[in-house]
Amino acid sequence: MTVHFSIEGHVARVTIDRPDRMNAVDLATEAELIRIWEAIERDRAVRAVVLTGAGERAFCTGADMKGGPGLSGLEYWAAPRPGGFGGIALRETLDVPVIARVNGHALGGGLEMVLGCDIVVASATASLGLPEPRVGRLALDGGIALLSRRLTHVQAMGLLLTGRRIGADEALRLGLANEVAAPDKLDAAVDRWVADILACAPLSVRAIKQMVRAGAGLTAAQAQALRLPALIEALQSTDQDEGVRAFQEKRSPQWQGR
Repeated sequence: MTVHFSIEGHVARVTIDRPDRMNAVDLATEAELIRIWEAIERDRAVRAVVLTGAGERAFCTGADMKGGPGLSGLEYWAAPRPGGFGGIALRETLDVPVIARVNGHALGGGLEMVLGCDIVVASATASLGLPEPRVGRLALDGGIALLSRRLTHVQAMGLLLTGRRIGADEALRLGLANEVAAPDKLDAAVDRWVADILACAPLSVRAIKQMVRAGAGLTAAQAQALRLPALIEALQSTDQDEGVRAFQEKRSPQWQGR
């Protein structure tokens, strides 16, 4: 198996396991990743996802260019790619928070996958970049579209037009990461973020992610006026009553997800 997938304590963990290829993604790996995202979408018990790569050297270094000539640039661009690179970069149907545990290089499609996540915790030794133009390609699976929206114009173009890599500290400064941790403290940092997500009502978290995604490009007033399924579900849930009771009784709420 090139991807390890497990669920424990409402947390799904997805690990690209190709350390000998710097966790580069081939067609079979991407198909498995898409299958996993679809499975998570169907499982309402999952409340958080941690995405990472095996080993310490790489989160993911993008498409596997060592597996033969593969598709031409035009063929790659024309092929249907649901959800963008790795099935996550441009995914619009996953309402569960996804944490990128960036344990090493996140390059090309690897950075596109990071951009498709909600929270980014990076090892101090990590590097990030979109080097596609240095090999005559383009970051078409989310890189160009997402980076130019995430950063200021000059910051995004500085990375896109040069293909240069940046370290974790610079990624944090630019706003591409939430936290940078020493390699031996990376898991503890990720676990803190997971615990904070699990402390929140799962239906509230789903509604927040759905509302943020649907409200992109709208005015604040238009976004506030959206009436989305996840929002209605959260407002009608028994969890909202439990949250108020727990606050009044000075105890931790027991979320049921309904």
